[in-house]
Order: sequence, then structure tokens, then C-alpha cells
Amino acid sequence: MTIREAITKASIKLKTQNIDSPKQKARILMQYVLHENRQYLIVYDDKKLTPNQEEKYFDAVNKILQGIPLQHITHLQEFMKMNFFVNKDVLIPRPDTEVLVEEVIKIAKRINAKKILDLCTGSGAIAVSLAKYIKDSQITATDISDKALEIAEKNAIEQKVDKQIAFLQSDLFESIPKEKYDIIVSNPPYIKKDIIKTLDKEVQKEPSIALDGGTDGLKFYHKIIGKSYEFLKYGGYLCLEIGYDQKIDVIELIEKEEKYVNTYGKKDLYDNDRIIITKVGD
Repeated sequence: MTIREAITKASIKLKTQNIDSPKQKARILMQYVLHENRQYLIVYDDKKLTPNQEEKYFDAVNKILQGIPLQHITHLQEFMKMNFFVNKDVLIPRPDTEVLVEEVIKIAKRINAKKILDLCTGSGAIAVSLAKYIKDSQITATDISDKALEIAEKNAIEQKVDKQIAFLQSDLFESIPKEKYDIIVSNPPYIKKDIIKTLDKEVQKEPSIALDGGTDGLKFYHKIIGKSYEFLKYGGYLCLEIGYDQKIDVIELIEKEEKYVNTYGKKDLYDNDRIIITKVGD
């Protein structure tokens, strides 16, 4: 079977089972199996696969059919123009989160922020991106999961920013020394517990600890908003990713604290409310 024939066959199998973007996934899996780029597949599409390559390829296709995310097979996800290693122990970084990172970069450059705390770092996508794009920044990246921190550190080393990031196992602020940061940023778990079982099969394969925001989805916002001002400099910013329907609830939590000012939100590329920004002030 040639590369072209295998991709066509895989595309049909995926499409028949209503898998999103079947052609794209079939192609990416071939790139993964052959360790080649897209251009190679185009130029050598009539090249015959070895029996081993063919078996490995269709094993990967079958994993997609079982609901395993593509990124858990290839261990690769692009974010902020960088490639991140991911596996079943971390949430796959989404393009939506780039809105949060880009806003934090703007704020950091405007106020000359260097000291940043990233809560619930997961794969390290936020911390690594901030270290990469904010010169001389010093990031503290925390997560309750040791396995997640191992992945985050691996990504920091790969992007050559590991000297800028201190990784710390902590349940939110629990193990963080009382220091003052210029910015605290977080993409915490925010899916309502009962909603998780209704999500796509692929999403359900991701770690529940990175999805489960409690009964109302606001469990972590209560804790982060209620404590962040103790760790922020006066005028320091708290930057949060939120679910598309959580803007009013999260703003109400912020207003109850009476420690924050100048709160605003921003939408993602799909016009959904995606981030809330606020700062410590009178």
C-alpha cells in the first residue's frame, strides 16, 4: 500500500465514524509514523509503506476511532508557534488559551513585569510561552500533579527556557512561599462535574483533575480569587481563563473581594468570553 492509498483509506474510516477533520488527522498520523513532514507526503505519495509502517499506521488510526486524542498518539501540540510534548497526564493546550497568554504578554510589557506565577501549569504551555516571549521574566509554575510538572519541565528544557522557570508541586497556593508577584495567571479546571461525562470522547480521555471545576465549575475561581491578592504586588494583575458562560459569575466573585479594580474580559476567536483580567488596587 502506498502513502496516498493508506491516507485515503484512513480518511474514509475516520469519516465513516464521524471523526472531526478526518483527512487532516489521517495525514498527521502518517507524518508521525514516518517521522516526516507534510511536504514529504506530497512528494513521495506513491512510495510503498513497509509492512511494519502500515501496521503501525492503522494501529494509530484505530486508536483515534477508540476516542484517543490525536495528540496523545503523536505526543505533540502546537501552541504559541511552539511544539509542546503532551500525554494523558496533562490537558492538551487549546488555541483559546493563546488569548490569555497574549494578554499577559501585553500587560507584562506595559508594566515591565518580570515575576509571574502560573497556577495549574499542566503541560507548561502558559509558563513556557511567557518565559519565551517576555525577556528576563522569572516564572514560578505550579501544579498539584507531579506527572504534569515532569511534562512541563520537559517542555521548558525543549524550548530552552528552563532557567527562567521554577517548578513547584502545590495545591494552588498551599506550598508557595509568601512572595509578591507582578502577575498571577491561571487556566484552572472549570468544567462542571456533571458536564464532563457529556463531553466528546476525546476530551473525556484527558485527565479529569484538569477538567473538574466542581459542581458549579467555579471551585478553583473561589480559591484563586480569594487568595491571589495576598501574593500580588499593589497594582499587580490576576489573569484567568474562564468557560464561555462564566464571565458574570467570575466577575461577581472578584467584586465580592473588594480588593480588585479595573476588571475586564476578552473574547476568543469564536467570540466566546474567554478571559477575565483584574488587578489589585483601591
